[in-house]
Amino acid sequence: MIEITIELVRQLIDSQFPKWKGLTITPVEKSGHDNRTYRLGDEMTIRLPSHERYASAVEKELKWLPVFKPQLSWPIPAPIAKGEPSDDYPLPWSINQWIAGETVTHTNVLDLSVFAEDLAKFLRELEAIDASQGIPAGIQNFHRGGDLAVYDTDTRTVIEKVSSEYDPKLMTEIWELALATKYQTAPLWIHGDFAVGNLLVQDGRLCGVIDFGTMGVGDPSSDLVIAWNFFDDVSREIFLSCMNVDQDTVDRARGWALWKALISYDWNEPGSEASNWGKHVIDVIIRDYKSL
Repeated sequence: MIEITIELVRQLIDSQFPKWKGLTITPVEKSGHDNRTYRLGDEMTIRLPSHERYASAVEKELKWLPVFKPQLSWPIPAPIAKGEPSDDYPLPWSINQWIAGETVTHTNVLDLSVFAEDLAKFLRELEAIDASQGIPAGIQNFHRGGDLAVYDTDTRTVIEKVSSEYDPKLMTEIWELALATKYQTAPLWIHGDFAVGNLLVQDGRLCGVIDFGTMGVGDPSSDLVIAWNFFDDVSREIFLSCMNVDQDTVDRARGWALWKALISYDWNEPGSEASNWGKHVIDVIIRDYKSL
């Protein structure tokens, strides 16, 4: 990881964009893992990849977000300028338009069912955009939209490690059900990290979607993990129903959710926020699967 400080960001702005020298720079409270985000004045954000493996996202967003923006009903980041690598910061970076809103939580959403409908509409609009020239899912976006089997070893290893807490036979059944089908139709655009940290809310309603760094084209099932990561039983059913997906897609989506929950639970410090979140999602997946 590259150490990114407010002093470094100030230096980058002052040297490359002197017209914005007088604007304040403040860290964004929930900055994210792949990128560090700062607010520039009142109307812009600065976004800097935290590692070279996330740097390709800069060019992707600069190219595709202006294509997406007029075809979506909700605000997404609008690129304003591209920052160049320097001696002190070796990667490309970007400046985007600020989107007002709070990161979604269970306390700032007025109605989960309406929120489920809004998220489904956003994803359907994204999937309707011409994907014929899009970037295929793969290493570039950590296989989001690609073949879930890439994470087979990781998943089975963690299932074995947590077998004293969770029934390994049941967990393996859920996982193998996800692996049993493959996406057969034309690749669609996916956000790639359609999670609470990238969804903004204002006055209780969805008001923006950010961080398209792991976008790509492929199987849309990986964008459906929020069904288990955030929604309750009623809103989950509404969300999946509004997405109008078949059972195979739901099974693959559940597999994506299970993989992410397992590694979050096992790979993070016990009792940490990330580990506790992973355990909660595992519990939700198991309860939901048993109710089928």
